[in-house]
Amino acid sequence: MTGMRLRLETFDAPGPAAPGAARGPAPGAEAEGASEEARLESFEAGYKAGWEDAVAAAEEDQGRLRADLARNLQALSFTYHEARGHVLQSLAPLLRETVGRVLPALARGAIGAVVAETLRPFAERCAGAPVTVLACPASRPAVEAALALEPGLPFAIEEEPTLGAGQVYLRFRDGETLVDLDGATAAIAAALEDYLHPREEASRRHG
Repeated sequence: MTGMRLRLETFDAPGPAAPGAARGPAPGAEAEGASEEARLESFEAGYKAGWEDAVAAAEEDQGRLRADLARNLQALSFTYHEARGHVLQSLAPLLRETVGRVLPALARGAIGAVVAETLRPFAERCAGAPVTVLACPASRPAVEAALALEPGLPFAIEEEPTLGAGQVYLRFRDGETLVDLDGATAAIAAALEDYLHPREEASRRHG
């Protein structure tokens, strides 16, 4: 038995590795790296989902605001046109009275001045050949008085009962022309009726 050595197992912690010796990954390092990467991916996915939800909510709000604005503008437009129709309907009698009575009276009062203004550019052309002026008996005094104020304009006035109070024919040596204030008044009255009639109908429907 002499000469034999008993070898016992040692349980001491290993010492530090010698310089230059290869080192393996620390225990749990790979698990920690995988866990961090998973957390980053989860955060990115949550951020992306939250951003998409925010964009969708903003687009939905904008669509609702546009729809509300369109409805408000439509209601405002309807209210404006309705109020405008009522105002026109209330003014229609006054406008018709003005066109039906006031304008013809103005035309009768202005016919002499209008005839003189029409003839003035032709004064030289008419020299030596009087212009024949045809007017209705009611308009003759006004026409004659206005032409008398134009000393350089020779004229001969004749009555024509078929003409209206606002109508005068001017006959030159080489042609003729018609001063027709009655026609202008009638055209204004027709235009007024065309303008008022559809709006009165619309006002009645909405009223």
